[in-house]
Amino acid sequence: MTQLSPVTVPGPRRVVSVDLDAPLPRLVADERGTSALVVGYRGGFPVTTLDVLLTRDPDDAARALAPMVEDERLSADTTTPVPDQDLPLISIVVSTIVTRVADIRNLLDFLENLDYPRYEVVIVDNRVTVPAIDALPGLLEGRDVRLVVERRPGCSAGRNAGVAVAKGEVIAFTDDDVRVDPQWLRSIGSRFVREPEVAAVTGMILPVELETPAQIWYEAYYGGFSGERTFDPVTIVPDDVRGVMRHAQASAISPDGTVRKHFAIYGIGGYGAGANWAVRRSAFDAVGGFDPVLGAGVPARGGEDLAIFIDILWGGGRIGFEPRAVVHHRHRQTLEGLHGQLHSNGVGFTALMCELIAKDRRHALVLARLMPRAGRIKLTQLVSRLAGKRDAAAETITEASTTRIPRSLAYHEFRGFPAGPAAYFRSRRFWRDVEAKHSA
Repeated sequence: MTQLSPVTVPGPRRVVSVDLDAPLPRLVADERGTSALVVGYRGGFPVTTLDVLLTRDPDDAARALAPMVEDERLSADTTTPVPDQDLPLISIVVSTIVTRVADIRNLLDFLENLDYPRYEVVIVDNRVTVPAIDALPGLLEGRDVRLVVERRPGCSAGRNAGVAVAKGEVIAFTDDDVRVDPQWLRSIGSRFVREPEVAAVTGMILPVELETPAQIWYEAYYGGFSGERTFDPVTIVPDDVRGVMRHAQASAISPDGTVRKHFAIYGIGGYGAGANWAVRRSAFDAVGGFDPVLGAGVPARGGEDLAIFIDILWGGGRIGFEPRAVVHHRHRQTLEGLHGQLHSNGVGFTALMCELIAKDRRHALVLARLMPRAGRIKLTQLVSRLAGKRDAAAETITEASTTRIPRSLAYHEFRGFPAGPAAYFRSRRFWRDVEAKHSA
C-alpha cells in the first residue's frame, strides 16, 4: 500500500462544460463535490477554464463565472470556415491492448459521430497474445472501422502498423482512454489547410473526470495534461540560426506575430502529447515514423511522440498548437497508477535523449550547452514539487491552485530520470530480440 504524504486528500471535483452564450447552469455543492472545473465554450469550442468553489447557493457560482461570460476576449472563432471539399482525408489511428473495454466502446461511439466529411478509423490490435474470451470483435461489430493486427509489442509498433495501411494524407492519433469533441477533426483539418507550412498539429487535452485524489493531483501537478493549457493557438517555429544550435530552440508564435514563449525543442511536450495530435503523411515518413525502441510496451516506457515532434523541429519543420481540437482524457484513478505513470514519464524522457543522441551526435553538443540552465530549471521544479506546490502560481487563488500535492509524485517522476539510459539500452536489446523472433 502506497503511503500518502501529509496533505489534505481532496474530495471529488466536477468537470462541467458551460455554453457562455446560454443561460448558466445551476451549480451547487452536493454529493458530487464542492468544487468544479468549468470549461467555457463558445460556438462549440472551449475558450477557457476556471476552478469554481461551490456552495449551497447557486448565486455564488454564477458570480464566479460572470467574468468568463463578460470577457470579450473569449470570443468564438470568427474565421471563415474551410469548405468541406478543401479538407484533407484524415486517418485516425488508435493502437490498443484492449484493457479498457468500456473506454474503447465510448471512444468508438464518439468517433462515429465526428463533424467531418472524409475520415477513416484504423484500430490496431497490439496485444502480444489474445485471451480466450476476446472483447474486441464485439466492440467492432457493426462499425465502419479497419482492424489491423500487430503482435510485436509496443505502442510505436502498433501505430506504425496503423499508419502503414492508412489512406489519409493526414494521420491523427489518439488513445483508447479518451473522448473526442465532435469538432475535433474539423479543427485539425482546418488548421492544416489554413497553415500549409505546418507539418503537425497538436491539440487541447482536458480531463474527463476529476473524481479521485489521484486525478485531481495529476491536474495540479502539471497544471494541465500537456503543461501549457492555453486557449490561444500558436505555431512552434524552430530558430534558424547558424552553427551547433541550429533548430535546437523554438518560439511559440501567436497569429499576430507575438512570441509567446521561447524554449529548447526538448520541451515541446508542453505543447502536445500523444493522446491528441496529427501529422502530414509526408512529414511522418520523412522522420521515419515512430521509433519502436521508445514508447509504452517496451522497457523505455515512453517518449515516442516527443521523438517525432523533436525530429520535425530539428529538421526545420513547424508544429501548430490548435486549442480548438479537443479530447478529454481519463487520468489514472489510483495513486499507484499515477506513480507508475510519472515514473514512466521520467524514464521515457531520458531514454528519448539517449535515442536522439544515438541518431545525431549534435544533440549531445546542444544538450551539453543547455544543461546548466536546464539543470537549474529542473532543480527549482523539484524543490517546488517536493514542497507540494504547482509549477507556477495561478492568477486566481482557487481550491485547485492551493491544492497540496503529495511529495511522492515528484519522487516517482524524478527517480525515473536516472533510470532512463539503462532502460534505453534494455529497450534496444529487447527490440532486437523481438525482430529476430518475428523474422525467424
